Amino acid sequence: MTDQTPPDRATVLSRSGLDYMRGMLAGELPRAPIAETMNFRLHGVDPGRVAFRGSPLAAHGNPFGATHGGWYGAILDSALGCAVMTTVPQGSVYTTLEYKVNITRALPPGMAAEAIATVAHAGRSTAVATVELRGLEDGRLYATGSTTCLIMTG
Repeated sequence: MTDQTPPDRATVLSRSGLDYMRGMLAGELPRAPIAETMNFRLHGVDPGRVAFRGSPLAAHGNPFGATHGGWYGAILDSALGCAVMTTVPQGSVYTTLEYKVNITRALPPGMAAEAIATVAHAGRSTAVATVELRGLEDGRLYATGSTTCLIMTG
């Protein structure tokens, strides 16, 4: 699907979060426009776990030529939220209450990386998840993160 218009609320609420994320991965539903802007994409979906892959471009750099912290935040927050989404029942949605990013080393522009997020807790009203960003070529840890999300009935 090439249209990046987000689906209406009824479409979102008509599926379980896992089904919704699988539809996005299969291209049946549009991906988030931020993924295009930040050069990453959904790569894998399982219950309580998602993977995003991407690489920062020169356009995602800070004034010193290093990858801007906002790129890390965008890919990590996307992975965290989507992992939580896989646990949300039909008729519900989530929103991020808070998230934290820890950059452990600089990811060079152009280097491919994978963010894998897993849900540690998914309750009726909140969910908690963690994420690691690793280089695809070297397997090194570049960043970690965590989130707490609020689960809301549609």
